[in-house]
Amino acid sequence: MDQTLAETLAGWRRHLHAHPGLTLHEGETAAFVAARLKEMGIEVTEGVGGHGLVATLRRGEGGSNRSVGLRADMDALPIQELNEALPYRSTSPGVMHACGHDGHTAALLGAAALLQQDQGWTGTVQLVFQPAEEGGGGARAMIADGLFQRFPMERIFGWHNWPGLEAGTVAVHEGPVMAAGARFEIALTGHAGHAALPHLTRDPMVGAGHCIIALQSIVARNIDPMQAAVVSVTVAEAGEAQNQVARQAVLKGTARWLTPETGEAIEAAMRRIAAGVAATFGLEAEVEFKVGVEPTVNHPAERELAAVAAGAVTVVRRDLPPAMTGEDFSFFLKEVPGAFVWIGNGPGEGGRELHNPAYDFNDAILPVASGYLAEVAKRALAGA
Repeated sequence: MDQTLAETLAGWRRHLHAHPGLTLHEGETAAFVAARLKEMGIEVTEGVGGHGLVATLRRGEGGSNRSVGLRADMDALPIQELNEALPYRSTSPGVMHACGHDGHTAALLGAAALLQQDQGWTGTVQLVFQPAEEGGGGARAMIADGLFQRFPMERIFGWHNWPGLEAGTVAVHEGPVMAAGARFEIALTGHAGHAALPHLTRDPMVGAGHCIIALQSIVARNIDPMQAAVVSVTVAEAGEAQNQVARQAVLKGTARWLTPETGEAIEAAMRRIAAGVAATFGLEAEVEFKVGVEPTVNHPAERELAAVAAGAVTVVRRDLPPAMTGEDFSFFLKEVPGAFVWIGNGPGEGGRELHNPAYDFNDAILPVASGYLAEVAKRALAGA
C-alpha cells in the first residue's frame, strides 16, 4: 500500500472515531462509508438490515461466476471516552469506538481501494459493512434482509483487531475463535415495606446477594473443568429509598461458552439457582436468558486459505487459544463457508484493551488489514 492511501485510511478512521454511531444508530457512519465508496466509483446498496450497506465490485469480461464476501462492523459502544488528549476523540458524549470497529470499517474501505486499483483478478467481491454487532443483532438482520440472496457470495471473511498480539501479526485458529454468548436477567420479587420493620417484608436484596454468590458455583461446580465457560453478573438494580425494603431486585450479566452442551448446562443451572433462592427467601423469580451469538468456528478450507493469504502479507501465528468474547460473524458462518482471524493491535496494557475507555485503534495496522482482506478475496476468486 502506498503512503498516500495509508494516510487517507488513517484520516478516515480518525473521522469515524470522532463521530461514533452507537449500535442501531449508525446512520452517519453508513453515510460516510457510502460517500467514500461512491467516490471510488463502486456500486453501493444502502439500508441492508438497518444501517448496513453492501458495496459490489465486479471485474472480468462477461464476469466470472466466482464470488466472495468481506465484512467489517461499524457500531460503537455506550462508553465515555477517557482519551482527552486525542485530537480525534469522540465528539458524542457517552459513545466511543472502544472496540476498534472504526478501524475495521476503514480497513475494508482500504481493501475496496486496493481491489479497485488491481486489474489482476476476476469475479465479484461483496463488501459487507455491518451495523449493530455489539448485541444489536446486526448480522441476523442483514441475513433476514436477504444478504446472501441479494448479494451472492460463495465464501465470507472477517477479522478483529487484537490488543496484546504483536501489531500486524495475523492469528488463525485451528478450532473455535470466539465464544457463544448470552445476556441474562434475573428478577427477584418480594414484598416492599419499611426498612425498620423487615419482618413484615420479603427482602429481594438478601435473595439477590445469595443469588450472586450461588451463580459463581455454576462454572466451578456444574461445568466440566476441561470446558471453557464464563458467568459474570455485571449489573444489580434495586431500591428507591434508604429506609425502604425494595419490592424487586434485578441482576443482569453475561454468560459465555464454546460448546452447545456447556451453554445448555449454564442456563439450566441459572434457572435452578434462581428458583431455589426464591423459594428460600419467599420470593418470586423470573429468568430471561437470551443467546446473542453462536461460537465463531472457521470452516477448514477457508481457515487454510486465510492462513495462506495472511502469510503473503505479514507474519502468521496459529498457536493462540480462543477468546471468550463473542462475535456475531458466527451467524454469517452458519450460512456460507468462511473464516475469521485476529490482527494484532499491539500492546494491550495501560487501558488499550478492548471495551476500555482509554482504548484506541492502531492506525499502523491498517495497511496490513486492508492488504490481507484484498489478498484473501483474490485467492478465493482464483479458486484457491
